[in-house]
Amino acid sequence: MRGTGRGTAPRVRRKISAPAWQSWHVRPSVEAVAQAVSDLAPGDEDEADDIAVTLGWLQRTDDVFRRVKPDVPDRHLVSYVVPVDPDSGRVLLGEHLNAGLWLPPGGHVEPDEHPAVTAGREAGEELGIDAAGRLDADPMFLSSARTVGVDSGHTDVSLWFLLALGRHDRLEVERREFRSVRWWSPDEVRAVPPGWFDPAFGRFTAKLATRSFE
Repeated sequence: MRGTGRGTAPRVRRKISAPAWQSWHVRPSVEAVAQAVSDLAPGDEDEADDIAVTLGWLQRTDDVFRRVKPDVPDRHLVSYVVPVDPDSGRVLLGEHLNAGLWLPPGGHVEPDEHPAVTAGREAGEELGIDAAGRLDADPMFLSSARTVGVDSGHTDVSLWFLLALGRHDRLEVERREFRSVRWWSPDEVRAVPPGWFDPAFGRFTAKLATRSFE
């Protein structure tokens, strides 16, 4: 689902403000996305850049939801839902049939849908999980990249949501999306080439490591 990655920069703590999008009439659904993005505290300079570019995009247009498969408009919103086992810190990834990468469940944000609703819906569709009470209401991470795989060549602006899930919880995996799924420890992620994952996954896991699940 992603094209090129970028190197990891030192983690930063600053937040990005977004006064511009508040100064003009905008669809309530896009305003809600802009608020969620502006509330993010970037974990590194690359994420700070992605947040700033995304806020500028949301200021310029409200055509941010995919209307026609696979790439209309050329840049559109995606939600990832990342299952995390609070006891071990492992994350659940699937071997994605289209992208050829190990990816979290996720999908395109439907027109006027909140990305958190998308994340919960995808958890149900792709893993058979009821996300109620498990899913964080706010995204933890944002990335933007050109896609790879069968539907390559457009830009996904991805909001990453965490979902608390036990390693032994029952799953009903959507086999039209994933060949297989498995839990990954931080050590296992570091032991394989980064090209196995979304290019932003290493930066996501670095930010995740700062998160307390107690």
